[in-house]
Amino acid sequence: MSGERIVVIDDDRALLRALTIGLRARAYDVVTAATGEEGVIQTSLSQPDIIILDMSLPDIDGVDVCRRVRSFSDVPIIVLSALGSEARKVEALDAGADDYVTKPFGMAELEARLRVLLRRTRVHEELIEPTTVIGPLEIDFVHHMALLDGRDVRLTAKEFELLAFLARHPGRVCTQQMILHEVWGQSYSTESNYLRVYAHRLRKKLGEHGAMLVTHPGIGFELVVQH
Repeated sequence: MSGERIVVIDDDRALLRALTIGLRARAYDVVTAATGEEGVIQTSLSQPDIIILDMSLPDIDGVDVCRRVRSFSDVPIIVLSALGSEARKVEALDAGADDYVTKPFGMAELEARLRVLLRRTRVHEELIEPTTVIGPLEIDFVHHMALLDGRDVRLTAKEFELLAFLARHPGRVCTQQMILHEVWGQSYSTESNYLRVYAHRLRKKLGEHGAMLVTHPGIGFELVVQH
């Protein structure tokens, strides 16, 4: 039995009812909201473990709901949308969404994504470590050091910040805007040329392991474990 609390924000009454029945049958505690404003309020009041958020709401766009929630909470957000465009997906991720499901979808798929995010949150809460290891790469967040196969990688401060940010989200595509905001600051949003330059530098310094840093053209970057 799970017992985790989920806030579902969707103005489609039929879907809202179906999700409520399906999730409660799987032992989740479900709180519902039919508007973005109500969803933000319910999130603040009920302190959920996860949010399921429709992108198209009658009062506030789902992207704006994400931004408002992120101003006071790190709760995982799964976005639902009938729009499968890459641009819309990037917009949602940049606003703070953790995952994206395109309608129509099955309960089995949605629950699998819920389990992944909830498990990731528990691990993050229980195992906050000063270092992380991704394949041959070890990142020491405290001392701002990177070791590759046990050898120190000489990085500039900004190179380390970029690598460290990606290392905190291994195997996850981080969008260009997300990286720019976190590494360079909120006033940076379109300077993708910075990322190309620094990604090139990092790959050179990672040498034979440079392929760990993967570029997703037009979207962002990902740090992966090489096989």
